[in-house]
Amino acid sequence: MILTGPALLERFQALDSFLLAHQQLWRPKPFTSLRLDWEHEHAELAHWLRQRSLEQAEASHNQPHLLAAPAPFPHLAAHAQALSRLGELPARATPTLPAHYAVDVPGRKWQQIEAFASRLIFHRQPGHWLDWCAGKGHLGRLLAHDGGQLTCLEHDPQLVSAGQRLSERLHLAAQHRQQDVLAADAAEQLHAEHSPVALHACGELHIRLLQLASAKGCRQLAVAPCCYNRIQGAHYHALSSPARGSSLQLSRDDLGLPLSETVTAGQRVRQQRDRSMARRLAFDLLQRQLRGSDHYLPTPSLPVAWLTKDFADYCRDLAALKELPRPPECDWSDLEARGWQRLAQVRNLELLRNLFRRPLELWLVLDRALYLEEQGYRVQLGSFCSHALSPRNLLLLAERP
Repeated sequence: MILTGPALLERFQALDSFLLAHQQLWRPKPFTSLRLDWEHEHAELAHWLRQRSLEQAEASHNQPHLLAAPAPFPHLAAHAQALSRLGELPARATPTLPAHYAVDVPGRKWQQIEAFASRLIFHRQPGHWLDWCAGKGHLGRLLAHDGGQLTCLEHDPQLVSAGQRLSERLHLAAQHRQQDVLAADAAEQLHAEHSPVALHACGELHIRLLQLASAKGCRQLAVAPCCYNRIQGAHYHALSSPARGSSLQLSRDDLGLPLSETVTAGQRVRQQRDRSMARRLAFDLLQRQLRGSDHYLPTPSLPVAWLTKDFADYCRDLAALKELPRPPECDWSDLEARGWQRLAQVRNLELLRNLFRRPLELWLVLDRALYLEEQGYRVQLGSFCSHALSPRNLLLLAERP
């Protein structure tokens, strides 16, 4: 079903109750803790997950709800699935455009743009599109191909210049402007006649659009949110009255949970990621000994070249980087093997946490939907493309009567 009207608040309240009731299961991160608090209460499930291989965890990563795990896993999975159920927004036929409209756009990205554009059905035909955080403006050009006006806002001057050249080549009435949309003067770029669109604008960037567009009186807007954890503070500031009244307080770390799913990474990237994480987990065991403290120590992102180092050198150099004592000689191959063993356990334990990815994402998007309702919009929430094409496939359509 597509959520609109009273269904928005009803679903939000149900998700809020579910997330609050089970926060001890989804807040703790297996990567940073040797033992999770919930493992004592659900010992059979914890033991079952810890016995599984890394390959088994990888196979279940995108569909944890299908896992035949001990209780309470199946019940939680069924409840999370029911609360996350959402229909596709209706699509209109879109014209087949000349190939040069998609120049420089990866195939998957162009498919996302086409799917997004096909769902923008409003009661009143937009006359002036505003592409927010536009990049080169590929989405805006698709929407304005039939002669509509277009304004593209983008922070990167090189993308602004490249986008302007592409629009001029296609003889479109487009203006590409350099703009930091978080700056105070961003409000000057929006006007009531604009129909703003944002496809996968991150965190604060799309929140800023919702606030400015509603304040400026824009009649319509369409937003597919992304990267909810890209916020300026350490904690999430809810937008709507129901979310502000909720007991659910979210950290920036919590906001990263919906983004932990990957569907597009190639084999080489996955291998590098796994090797990096296994080494970090092995180093975590070492640093606990070096510091005499049984607590996780955050480490910075490291260049890929670090993965080619001998493991002993990797540990020594990382210890030096964190200003820790020089590690004594030890059985480095055994320590590295323990890192890989921990990685398998972490990935499998994360499957329980992953049941809450979509419920938390939907809670966040419903907060935005309810905020727009409070600003006088009629809001529809549904998906605009398949999950395989993009896990971030939720779309808010808002229109003032």
